[in-house]
Amino acid sequence: MARAMFEYTKTVLKKVSFDVTLFCKELEKALQRLLPYEIEELKIFIQPLLLQNPELNQCLIYLKP
Repeated sequence: MARAMFEYTKTVLKKVSFDVTLFCKELEKALQRLLPYEIEELKIFIQPLLLQNPELNQCLIYLKP
């Protein structure tokens, strides 16, 4: 089931990438739900989204340890 949550999170983040506030909120929720190795995968996944939407860079504060 954990893998399904990771896939769902990726889908949601893609869909809300147009709105910085929503993206940050969903990213925050994802970090609470996902396992540590999935969070590392998520960091890799969001790199292209950040390139397409540079305004999302402000959400990276949630990914810092």
